[in-house]
Amino acid sequence: MESELTATLERAAHSTWRALALTAIGPLTVLAGVAWALVQPYRVTLLDPRAHGVWDHVVQPPLLVVTVGVLFHVVVVRPLVRALEGGS
Repeated sequence: MESELTATLERAAHSTWRALALTAIGPLTVLAGVAWALVQPYRVTLLDPRAHGVWDHVVQPPLLVVTVGVLFHVVVVRPLVRALEGGS
């Protein structure tokens, strides 16, 4: 009986670490995009709006990294964490 309880607790702890790691990927990606924009401010064309077209404002590499981080967190991580919590 004790070994079953120990195995269950170990699985729950392992699942918690998985969920924590998955949950951290999206915000870390957003943080990387913001850091990129701060380190290379010339890539952010919003600082000089008259010199660039609309497409340059929409498709900025740091902005795309932030967008991917947010979408990954909302579309992939949330359902995956729910499945991990429900499957344990």
